[in-house]
Amino acid sequence: MKPFKLLLATALLVMSVTAVSAQQVTVRLRQVKLVQVLDEISRQTGYAFYHSRPTVDPDRIVSLDVTDTKLETALDRLFAGTRIGYEIRNQKIYLVAKNDPQNETTRQQPRPVKGQVKDAAGEPVIGATVVVKGTTKGASTGVDGGFTLDVTSDDVLVVSYIGYDTQEIPVGSRTSFDIQLREEATALDDVVVIGYGVVKKRDVSTAISSIKAEDIANQPVSDFRQSMIGKMPGVQVMQTGGDPEGNVMVRVRGISSATAGNDPLYIVDGVPMENGLSNLNTNDIESMEVLKDASSAAIYGSRGSNGVILITTKKGKSETIQVTYDGYYGIEQVSKKIDLMNAYQYAQFAKEGHDNSYYSIYPGGTAPNGERPESYMNWPVELTPYLNGEPGLTDTDWQDAIFRTASTTSHNISISGKGKNVNYFISGNYYYKEGIIINSDFEKYSFRMNLDGKYKNFKYGVNFSPSYSKSNRVNASGSYGSGGIVQSALCYNPMWPIYNEDGTFNFQGNGYWRIGNDYQHNEILNPVALATLKSDVVDRMAMTGRAFLGYDICKGLSFQTSFGGTFYGAHNDTYSSSELETIGKANYGQKSNPVGYSSSGFYFNWLIENQLTYTRDFGDHSLSAVLVQSAQKETYKGNNVTATDYPNDYNQTIGGGTVNDGDSKTDQWSLASYLARVQYSYKDKYMLSAAIRADGSSRFGKNNRWGYFPSASAAWRISGEPFFQNAEALRWVNDLKIRASYGQTGNFQIGNYKHLATMDGDNYILGTGSGSLVNGYKPTNVANPNLTWEKTSMFNVGADLSILGGYLNLTAEYYYANTTDMLLEVPIPHLTGYSTTLMNIGKVNNRGWELSATSQHTFASGISYSLNANWAANTNEVKALGANDTPIITSGSVEHAYYITQVGQPIGSYYLLVQDGIFKNAEELKAYPHFDTTQPGDFRFVDVNGDGVIDTNTDRTIVGNYMPDFTYGFGGSFGYRGLDFSVAFQGVHGNEILNLNRRYLDNMEGNVNGTTAALNRWVSADQPGDGNTNRVNRKQTGNNGRTSTWHIEDGSYLRLQNIALGYTLPEKWTKKFYVERLRVYVSAQNLVTWTAYSGYNPEVSGSTSALTPGEDYGTYPLAKTYMVGLNVTF
Repeated sequence: MKPFKLLLATALLVMSVTAVSAQQVTVRLRQVKLVQVLDEISRQTGYAFYHSRPTVDPDRIVSLDVTDTKLETALDRLFAGTRIGYEIRNQKIYLVAKNDPQNETTRQQPRPVKGQVKDAAGEPVIGATVVVKGTTKGASTGVDGGFTLDVTSDDVLVVSYIGYDTQEIPVGSRTSFDIQLREEATALDDVVVIGYGVVKKRDVSTAISSIKAEDIANQPVSDFRQSMIGKMPGVQVMQTGGDPEGNVMVRVRGISSATAGNDPLYIVDGVPMENGLSNLNTNDIESMEVLKDASSAAIYGSRGSNGVILITTKKGKSETIQVTYDGYYGIEQVSKKIDLMNAYQYAQFAKEGHDNSYYSIYPGGTAPNGERPESYMNWPVELTPYLNGEPGLTDTDWQDAIFRTASTTSHNISISGKGKNVNYFISGNYYYKEGIIINSDFEKYSFRMNLDGKYKNFKYGVNFSPSYSKSNRVNASGSYGSGGIVQSALCYNPMWPIYNEDGTFNFQGNGYWRIGNDYQHNEILNPVALATLKSDVVDRMAMTGRAFLGYDICKGLSFQTSFGGTFYGAHNDTYSSSELETIGKANYGQKSNPVGYSSSGFYFNWLIENQLTYTRDFGDHSLSAVLVQSAQKETYKGNNVTATDYPNDYNQTIGGGTVNDGDSKTDQWSLASYLARVQYSYKDKYMLSAAIRADGSSRFGKNNRWGYFPSASAAWRISGEPFFQNAEALRWVNDLKIRASYGQTGNFQIGNYKHLATMDGDNYILGTGSGSLVNGYKPTNVANPNLTWEKTSMFNVGADLSILGGYLNLTAEYYYANTTDMLLEVPIPHLTGYSTTLMNIGKVNNRGWELSATSQHTFASGISYSLNANWAANTNEVKALGANDTPIITSGSVEHAYYITQVGQPIGSYYLLVQDGIFKNAEELKAYPHFDTTQPGDFRFVDVNGDGVIDTNTDRTIVGNYMPDFTYGFGGSFGYRGLDFSVAFQGVHGNEILNLNRRYLDNMEGNVNGTTAALNRWVSADQPGDGNTNRVNRKQTGNNGRTSTWHIEDGSYLRLQNIALGYTLPEKWTKKFYVERLRVYVSAQNLVTWTAYSGYNPEVSGSTSALTPGEDYGTYPLAKTYMVGLNVTF
């Protein structure tokens, strides 16, 4: 906190005061003593103040912000709501108590006043709200903009209307008011960042979604992208896992590539940010704009095909210093537990599985347990007390063992202001989040300094933001065979305790039942031991900065040069203790050989840009042109080393063991770019824009190193036409604009050296006879000098509508995008020495609709609301896969969990057998095709090709995909005086999840624990269960374990993303403590998810590959958060 105290002490010395003529005053002072304001007014007017205590307290803290305002009006505002009056005589101002006998009666007597409210153009405003401050007494203006109210001299009128700044006007001695409203900066003329410039929101001609600071504030997120969830149509933000540092995947208008990246480009204050996104402080963000169509994203050329997210951080705005504190504390719990069998249920289940494996081979067999021919046909004697129902036996809930109630906290302080030649914003943040899985957490420190200003014809600025974070990670994801903690906990035998009697970890699950009599239960490591005896620490340092200098050459023409860059470094240390057994029955009861691993990687990325901008208005014509030249380069350096054979676990550094492996790596890429853009507007009715960008990249072949990306857009404000304005039937429409755009973008995310024949180590046998082994190198792939960008061409049409006086705003979009030259691995003749090579041969189409609606209003009673809703649907279809359109078939985490990418279908569709219930009896088995080993109670699979034979290859078919049919979000906020309430929902519909956890949990073999679905299993023809759950058998028959639609589940869900209730204390209370605003709130995040999915999280995707998405094979669950917070402004 020491740096913040120093910053605060320094910043409190800063204030801005500007003087004008004697009877007009300009005073901009915030949170200062009254005597300072009086002294400044005296300095400007030459008038002296006379007052006495206790009538006037000169040390009282006040604020006054007036510009070129009459002295009397300034005094009315200064003393509004107080018991202080004034008299002006002979250049002297006497401050007197309002309850003096000679004036109290007159001042407190209600009297009628009237007035008229006009807009910025001088036209009457109908329906404006005029309220006496601090009361519910008010009126609405009529057709002539007029109003009448009974008020006292001490009252203050509050005038508001949607789209305009709220004004507060002291009544004083006035009897009439002529009020002219000013359009607010956040209404129709709100500017939207479009890259290399801004444009009025009402003049946008492309598809851009935007959210502001208030939309993402006060949310307990470790990654700023989590705050975007459900807020923008066409922008799908998925929390694929719940680890403390955030696990987020963002897709803008679908998936455009099968093998290259599908992540959008992130630009922070003009600097591309490739790494370290989780280190960005959400509190620093002023706005985020998502460029969704190719026309808007084409200005970023080769990197814009997956959309562009422009992040603008905060700057100093207030004329006086502003200090804010935002903090919260919360607790987190796992959002859902999976219903597993307890120890008694599992014992009966396992026994039945062993019995059935015996009876399947020996129908009617009578051999007692322990004397059957195969060990797996016998069940362990440890089951006996459970089968007898003895009370008080070990019954471990392994989910409870690894999950915990965790804490999260954040403290953020910022200082901002605006001086004569410099504006400043300085912030510092501390964030800490425990994971809901034991021994996992995330801690982050961040700092930001944004300075900008103007001196004569020069503009200048510096942004600098360093951050540091530390993660204690656990291996939550993956199978239990790879040490995945979550799947280990789900499958572990509940009969085993966590600890032995001596306090050491119990490892009976690691093969105790496979020694001697091999009951063939799967070996699994104690999940608590996995989370405790393995350390995995990641330290990250990130720095982002940019400096610019601009010069106004002449009217409308300016030049700016900038230099920016990012640094991101990560260091990872892991250690596996000797106390953690190596998985496998041969290792049961034995210590392991410790393994230490250490790696470091550093990214250095710099960017130089030169920009020439011309902007002029010629009467009804407005013209803007931009020329940009830029150069960017990134260098990556990394190394890693592995050590084993540690003598003990005390020294866990690499030096404590024997190094047996290591590697180092250096990568580079560079990009040279040129951009030209022209924008034209006529009477704010007709908007045109055209741009072209040229990119030259080191990542592509020498024959196609340069790419050219054009774009164009047009918009027509129909509501500005005379025929529209004169139509009485359309008076309820305030604004109507239609627009269309077209553009081309490229995909940059293919790796640095894909076009080259890179080399890798290999061994050669040289010499005569047996020869000798010699280390050498060999090419690892075929060079392709023609390798080029994947290109996306998108057409977009949209309409923006504002109706009912701005109460309701609607936006609709339709887009059609074709991605060509899609990169795919193509088979080549084996005589080349390689099996495949990367070529540009594919084509994919994305098309869809987007809708959004907003409504907001403030009533005279003080009640206000803001509502929003959005909906988007995208269809993904592969159009071409090379000369023969050969489908791409890939496997997921399980060998027979197949995916297919083929023409006419979405990328990465599930390609599996179709399970259609079970064979309930022998008659059904005889009547339908089945595998040779199938018995009653086994799965019935569909004969897809109708050949009368069930085949694991030819009867596979497409059974769904991870992409939703549509996504949606809705919510709102409501306020009444100091109270505020907000709620946000988000959901998707029509996506499927490949739940590979069920391959073990519901494998019905009895060799691991399972879900309570097993309680509905087939037992006999007379006890068929639910008709869909197969029988238990320690040795499965009928290919029940084969991945099929049994493992596919509907992932549709609706989630209560956030709900909050806050209260802002009255100013009359807070100002006593020199506080301008103080708000306390409680909120909950990820509170409820309505879904039919049986796993933890319906957003899960264990792979980021477009070819194998939507897989749940053990993952870190999401948490629900309850928190209390505080917002303070000084």
